[in-house]
Amino acid sequence: MATYRPNVAAILRRPKSGKILVCERLKHPGSWQFPQGGVDRGEDLIGALIREVEEEIGVSREMYTIEACRTDYRYKFPKGHLKKGLYCGQTQTYFLCDYLGAKKAIDLDAHVREFSRYKWIYPEDFKIRWVPRFKRPVFKRVFKDFFGIRSLSPD
Repeated sequence: MATYRPNVAAILRRPKSGKILVCERLKHPGSWQFPQGGVDRGEDLIGALIREVEEEIGVSREMYTIEACRTDYRYKFPKGHLKKGLYCGQTQTYFLCDYLGAKKAIDLDAHVREFSRYKWIYPEDFKIRWVPRFKRPVFKRVFKDFFGIRSLSPD
């Protein structure tokens, strides 16, 4: 029986400017997201967060503080796709983290490269068109819940 895969996502924010880190998917140019990934068997959410942030952008736990956490964001994969033959979608937990490290501390080649580039933007400058259609309802909720943004710009 297909189920939802547990997943964590890190919204890294520079505390002074309020800018957040978004990363462009290597295999999907124009698609931007937060560092994120699945929770391994036997792993808790914080452990998964620490591992994913380290693997995807090379940022160690000492470089950020967890400021907020929200859960139960869920989406289904399109066209009945099953990830790993088991998962019909993902249920996500988002962590808002204040980033304390230097810009050059971010290393997209820390593990297997997943992103082509990254940038720091104000939350209100995030474009909903950067996200695949099936994930847009989740991103809209995340930006409303964490930043009070009720409508993300399409352009």
